[in-house]
Amino acid sequence: MLFWRLRMNAQELVELMTQRAQAVQTVVHACADWSDVVAYTLDLTTTQGGSTIAPWGLPERAHEALLRGAAAKGLRILERPLRRHLEEIHTVLTPADWGIAETGTVVIDSTSEDLRLATMLSETHVVVLAESCLRLSSLDVVEAMKAWHREPPRYVAFISGASRTADIERVLSIGVHGPQQLHLLILKEAAL
Repeated sequence: MLFWRLRMNAQELVELMTQRAQAVQTVVHACADWSDVVAYTLDLTTTQGGSTIAPWGLPERAHEALLRGAAAKGLRILERPLRRHLEEIHTVLTPADWGIAETGTVVIDSTSEDLRLATMLSETHVVVLAESCLRLSSLDVVEAMKAWHREPPRYVAFISGASRTADIERVLSIGVHGPQQLHLLILKEAAL
């Protein structure tokens, strides 16, 4: 059964990633380009009644478009250091380094304290995954992990869905140790 999966094309990987991510309550949306990513994030934050967005690692043009769009919608863009904004982070917008289709997981190099704070303390995490960074299994990102860890210390986050725990009387709680919602925006290869 695993053999056929090793021969998956890009579209099949996207379909598997979508299916597995949705199984852990991740909202998945395809985006044609970064302007779609910015519009989605602005609309989502506004719809949820949020007032702030903490962007991280966006291309310069996307960051500029986010600044303009946020100003037009009355939203505030939080600047670093994020320690000054710990209780204000509504939406965080970050790119993913890798996606693991088998588990619907995104992988983010979270070495920066600001990035860790944003992805742990926001109410909603919007993560952008380029189709070219999608892999079938965690074994397919081993070499990238080894390269990252040549320069310690490193923090790498493997994120599968919104934060969840059943530590409290074995009752599932969402958003206790991180965002209540995860939105995965899959960016078409041509948009890079």
